[in-house]
Amino acid sequence: MFSSSVADAPLIREPLHAPVAHLIRGGVVEGIHYGSVVVLGSDGRVEFQLGDIEAAFYPRSALKPVQAVAMVRAGLPLDGELLSLTAASHSGEERHLAGTRRILELAGLSEDHLRNVTDMPFDPVVRDAWVREGRAPSRLAQNCSGKHAAMLYTCVLNGWSLDDYLDPEHPLQQAIAEIVEDLTGQRIAQVTVDGCGAPLFSVSLHGLARAGARIAAAAPGTPEARVADAMRSHAEMASGAGRDVAALMAAVPGLLAKDGFEGVQVAALGDGRAVAVKIADGANRARIPVAAAALARAGVDPELLTEFAGEALLGGGRAVGCVRPVRSLEPVVVSACA
Repeated sequence: MFSSSVADAPLIREPLHAPVAHLIRGGVVEGIHYGSVVVLGSDGRVEFQLGDIEAAFYPRSALKPVQAVAMVRAGLPLDGELLSLTAASHSGEERHLAGTRRILELAGLSEDHLRNVTDMPFDPVVRDAWVREGRAPSRLAQNCSGKHAAMLYTCVLNGWSLDDYLDPEHPLQQAIAEIVEDLTGQRIAQVTVDGCGAPLFSVSLHGLARAGARIAAAAPGTPEARVADAMRSHAEMASGAGRDVAALMAAVPGLLAKDGFEGVQVAALGDGRAVAVKIADGANRARIPVAAAALARAGVDPELLTEFAGEALLGGGRAVGCVRPVRSLEPVVVSACA
C-alpha cells in the first residue's frame, strides 16, 4: 500500500495555496479562504489535490497521533481513555485533568514535573467556569497536558532524564522524530517549538495524510492500531464534549480524525483512505466544512457529513449565508446555501 522508504524533506517555501472555501452572504461571495487539500485512495495514491500539498508546513496538534505512536513504540503501556488522552488537544474538562493526573501517578510523578506552558482550559464554557471559581492557569489545564504526562511516563520507563524532555536532542524527541519520518514517509524539513513547548516537526500536507492513513489502517495490535482504536473509541477524551472532531468520528464509522491549530485537519479510514487540510489563514470556521467535502471526495457517504457543512453566517440574528467549499472540491455535496 505504502512505500517503506523515506523521501527527502519537503521544500521550505511560500505555499502555493488555492481557494478552498467561499464565504457566501446573501448569495454573494463575501470572502475567500485559501488553503490546500489532499485526498488519498486506499492504495496511498493521491486521488485529489488542491493548492500546495508538498511544501513544508507545521501540522501542529494534528501530529499528536504520530507522537503517541512513537511513545507506544518506546514502551508506553497505556490503552483506552488514557492513550486517547496522550494524543489529545483536550478541552480541560475534569475527566481530562483526572486522566492526566492518573498518567503522572503511574509514572510516579506529579504536576510539578510537567514542562508545558500554563493555560486556562481550551473549551470556552469550561474556561468560564474555571474563572468563576477563581482558579488560576495551570499546566494541567493546558490542552496538551495529557501528551506531556505521557512523554514523562515514557521517559521514566526508558530511564531518560526528565527536566529536559522537551529538548529536541533528548532521546524521547529523537525517537518521536524518527517515527514522524517513518509514518509520513519523508525527512523532517524543520524543527521549531509548538505552543505547548514541545518540539514541532515540519513535514508536508501529503506526508501528514500518509501518516494518518498508516495509523488508521494498521494491523491489529500494532502501536499504530492501539492509538487509532483508543482515539476512535474515546473521541471525546482526545478532544472534548461538543467538539467537532469528536462528532466527526462519531458520525463516520471507523474514522480517525485529529485537528490542529492554524486550520489543520487530518482524517483517515481503516482501509487507508485519508484526507488532510490546511487553511492558509488558520480560520477554524473553514476547517471542518472543507474536511467534510474532502471526505466526500474520498468516498464517504455525504449523508453522514451533512452536520459538518459549516457554521451559518448571521445577519440580524438570522442565517443569511455560510462557509461553502469551492465547487471543484465538493461536486458530490449539496451546499447549505446558494
